[in-house]
Amino acid sequence: MKFRFVLAALVVSFMCCAASAQNRLKLSTTTSTENSGLLDVLLPPFERECSCKVDVIAVGTGKALKLGESGDVDVVLVHARELEDKFVAAGFGINRRDVMYNDFVIIGPANDPADLKHASSVVDAFKRIAATRSTFISRGDESGTNEKEMEIWSAAGITPSGAWYRSAGQGMGAVILMATELRSYTLTDRGTYNAFRHGKTDLVLLYEGRRNLANDGKPLPKLTVEQVTALSGAKGLFNPYGVIAVNPKRYPHTKFDLAMKFEEYITGPEGQRIIANYQVEGDPVFFTFKGK
Repeated sequence: MKFRFVLAALVVSFMCCAASAQNRLKLSTTTSTENSGLLDVLLPPFERECSCKVDVIAVGTGKALKLGESGDVDVVLVHARELEDKFVAAGFGINRRDVMYNDFVIIGPANDPADLKHASSVVDAFKRIAATRSTFISRGDESGTNEKEMEIWSAAGITPSGAWYRSAGQGMGAVILMATELRSYTLTDRGTYNAFRHGKTDLVLLYEGRRNLANDGKPLPKLTVEQVTALSGAKGLFNPYGVIAVNPKRYPHTKFDLAMKFEEYITGPEGQRIIANYQVEGDPVFFTFKGK
């Protein structure tokens, strides 16, 4: 009788584990998304509504997309449009949708040895850093932030190298902490910086692309998808995020239906409201696209 009871308990446990596995969505996303704290408030309502659990794998955008390419996740949430388009064109993902955006900024020590406060453009800011050989910490991890950084160096006609330039191979939060310790500059998304600047770093914002919008320091304006795309080159620092379901025709084992429900949620009214209202110490972290 005891054996039958134990056996029955094991069967029930196995069935529960199987059911639990069936209701788990694997999401690869960026460290900046996770470090911002947004997922802590964005995911629970979806998990309750769909009676599921979202397993988050936070890496750089390049690695997040590679997880999709190998069929190891069901959906990706990233921020490097050129890489995203290649991912879809190659047949690895389908149904890309715009989710949100923030912008990239350059942070550094308050004494600002490269005088970025007087830079005329982000390219000029990078030239000043290189000319003064001020320490710069690079993500160096194939992330969307790293892609943007390399784009700016290229536009400046500079191949960064030497003791002043350090490639960390780490996520955004870790790089901000490293830059804080070394009193150096780094390129970061505004969301992660806002999340870290209250108690985790004393680095200050020294260059931001908003200056080029001539909006006199007002909050980042609502922009259309087309406007964000136009401003996302090296001349601007806008940082749009997209969600892409992994192609079920290439990987039939993925949970495509659940991935599509996730896409509909974060681009729908509730998800967009949560994103738009999310703040850290009164600072907005992400913005939703106009009309969403």
